Amino acid sequence: MLTSKQRAALKSMANSLDTILYIGKSGVTDNVVMQADEALLARELIKGSVQQNAPLTAKEAMDELAQATGAEPVAATGRKFVLYRPRPENPTIRI
Repeated sequence: MLTSKQRAALKSMANSLDTILYIGKSGVTDNVVMQADEALLARELIKGSVQQNAPLTAKEAMDELAQATGAEPVAATGRKFVLYRPRPENPTIRI
């Protein structure tokens, strides 16, 4: 569980990140979960976006992906969301 200061630090780090994960009209599928899992392993902090025709809000998609990947939900603003999961070995982001 992240504290509010940790969440704020991660949110500020995510400002400069490009959106790499998109949730479309099919919602959170197995393929999206796999992409998120691989991205979290490679980057630790990822930004996603919920498309306009998606059946979920950004918060719902963030919570569902966090539960499926074991990540921590950081923030959901508008259609964007941020997830964080430290690498099991050699984490690069220290909070």
